Amino acid sequence: MDFLLPDSWLNASLTAVSDALWTYVLIAALIVCGLYFTIRTRAVQFTMVGEMFRQLLEPVGGERKPRGRISSFHAFAVSVATRVGTGNLAGVAIAIAVGGPGAVFWMWVIALIGSATAFVESTLAQLYKRRTPDGEFIGGPAYYILHGLHSRWMAAVFAVLITLTFGLSYNSIQSNTIVNAMHEAFGLDKIISGVVVAATALIIVFGGIQRIARVSSLLVPLMAIGYFVVTSVVIVLNIDKLPHVFGLIMESAFGVGPAAGGALGMTMMMGIKRGLFSNEAGEGSAPNVAATAHVSHPVKQGLVQALGVFTDTLVVCSCTAFIILLSGLHTDPTMNGIVLTQNALNSQIGSAGSIIVAFAILFFAYSSIIGNYYYGEANVRFLTKKRWVLTVFRLFSAGVMVMLGALASLDLVWSLGDVCMALVTAVNLVAIAALGKWAFRLLQDYRKQRRSGIASPTFSASQFPEIEDELPGWK
Repeated sequence: MDFLLPDSWLNASLTAVSDALWTYVLIAALIVCGLYFTIRTRAVQFTMVGEMFRQLLEPVGGERKPRGRISSFHAFAVSVATRVGTGNLAGVAIAIAVGGPGAVFWMWVIALIGSATAFVESTLAQLYKRRTPDGEFIGGPAYYILHGLHSRWMAAVFAVLITLTFGLSYNSIQSNTIVNAMHEAFGLDKIISGVVVAATALIIVFGGIQRIARVSSLLVPLMAIGYFVVTSVVIVLNIDKLPHVFGLIMESAFGVGPAAGGALGMTMMMGIKRGLFSNEAGEGSAPNVAATAHVSHPVKQGLVQALGVFTDTLVVCSCTAFIILLSGLHTDPTMNGIVLTQNALNSQIGSAGSIIVAFAILFFAYSSIIGNYYYGEANVRFLTKKRWVLTVFRLFSAGVMVMLGALASLDLVWSLGDVCMALVTAVNLVAIAALGKWAFRLLQDYRKQRRSGIASPTFSASQFPEIEDELPGWK
């Protein structure tokens, strides 16, 4: 039985706050910022796709990666580990169940324009990064707010919000999905599953960013490729139904025709809300790990993280959407979340479907737990240098919240996550809108160097004399 905290009134209150934030603030802000950044970067997310892949595989400093340093690929793997998780399997199912098939279209839209937002925020994180005593880099929105906007209170607010969002709230969502998937597939007790997930997560997070990066770089490619292969099989088996599925998505997206499952506003809100939860573009999360990469130019991580948005939404989220819509089970009001995804795959390949989804979500959500933890850690370090505080956070993030999520109801953990996501995104969008000019200048410099024949563009703080003193990571 789900453990409700403390009663339905809490979920109702969180839902009301979430709906108000998303209806009147976040949807418009995400679309406006995404379009603005797309125009100012001359559609970097479309015109530099080849460069994104090239930078993904570039070693640190153009040579073999020195021991202990975080490469572009490792930073990409950690960020994708948090992006590719519950949102891709359970979140997509919730979006379709509540908003109709058209929610998938709006997920695609927010990914296409949001990747420009992801480019800007990660480029800024690289620009304003700081070097730690042990030679690693650290950074993120809290750092570019403090050193770029010179607003200590706003930086502190962001650090607190993202710690609550990722380190605590999102980890409860990931564990909730894992234990529900394991219970559906194998009948495992939720408490036992929660204890196992929490214990193994604690072992990894106490190993620091290097261990997190190593684990993520192993799990992310395996889980994404495996899930893509399964989906490809399902699509091939139902190739004749694809035109109908695309028709459902487009009709419902604009609230017309019999496929429209609800009001246009609900379809847009669910698609954009669940899309943002999944790809995190503009949320201020990926910049925390983007800042840790050892690269020769800030734009390199901006490009890599923009690619992460495409990987998450256009590939993995679409896989789940096609599985569900091809099954026709999205019209069943008794199914939602990960259970809908499992039953949809069951209908396509038999009883093995639940097992495949259970293991997929185990890897997806588990990698998200350890990646989410790091986002919280980076901001706890920003708020305080006391090591005991970090230790308490580790125990609470990977231990307590994982267990609470395992026992809480699905509606409660998602409502809490939506409120936290809205607040932290609002703060970050204000910051990157104000600081975006530096990302635009960096991109202009990067393109100029590439046009002149430089294979690996470089940057130094002296190129921006106006803010040189605020860029110690580039001196």
